[in-house]
Amino acid sequence: MTISVIIRARDEAASIGRCLSLVERDGVEAIVVDSGSRDDTVAIARRHGARVVEIPHGSFSFGGALNLGAANARGELLVALSAHAFPPDVGWLARLTQPFGDPAVACACGASYGPDGRPLSQRIVQDVELARRRPEWGYTNSAGAFRSELWRRRPFRADLPACEDKEWAWHWLQQGFTCVVDPALMVDHDHTHDSLPSVYRRGRREAAGLSVFLDRPPYGPRELAREWWRDPGWHGSRLRARLSPWRAARLLGVYAGRRSRPND
Repeated sequence: MTISVIIRARDEAASIGRCLSLVERDGVEAIVVDSGSRDDTVAIARRHGARVVEIPHGSFSFGGALNLGAANARGELLVALSAHAFPPDVGWLARLTQPFGDPAVACACGASYGPDGRPLSQRIVQDVELARRRPEWGYTNSAGAFRSELWRRRPFRADLPACEDKEWAWHWLQQGFTCVVDPALMVDHDHTHDSLPSVYRRGRREAAGLSVFLDRPPYGPRELAREWWRDPGWHGSRLRARLSPWRAARLLGVYAGRRSRPND
């Protein structure tokens, strides 16, 4: 199965070289979609042999940039990878390809935690019923693969502020396909040191994106307080979750995102 790796980037000179070096393999095509970098991102990408597609920063959307990369790709399997996501070893691409031996698999990615919030120790095959129970969990374009044939039939939505990956997977799960989520497919993609405003903005974008295509129950101050008090998320204990300023920032972002119009 031929592979194309698509990396969306802007001002990623500090990481793009390392990212590309970890996926450089014979027969693997690398495409960088750059949205107006002001540093050496483009020059570094070209030195690593990547094909660079440039777009103005103002026209960027997560789905639109990935669609552009996919339209320029030749692979049967398309791998979406953040410029600051680093595969752990040379076998990562091979492991990522393996689930697609099953024709029912539409996409695959890694995860540290399962849909129940516990550390993930084995592969989960997500179907539409599991996605309905935990729609925020599942496929991610930060480091995941999807079938180009399915993408040609139905590209990512370019109008979403985020969660174009969850929406695309949701579409194909409803058609009877599955998504493989496996801890063996994890990459080094760390947001634990992000600033509180960044955590808030990401939570807001993702909540607004999910609200576009999911019929979600009302989420007001009472629901926000209940989730903060009762749901530990990935923190392991309710006390640690309640004391985390990053979790508080994310929950406030989710609250704002679920109550805003998608393009606010």
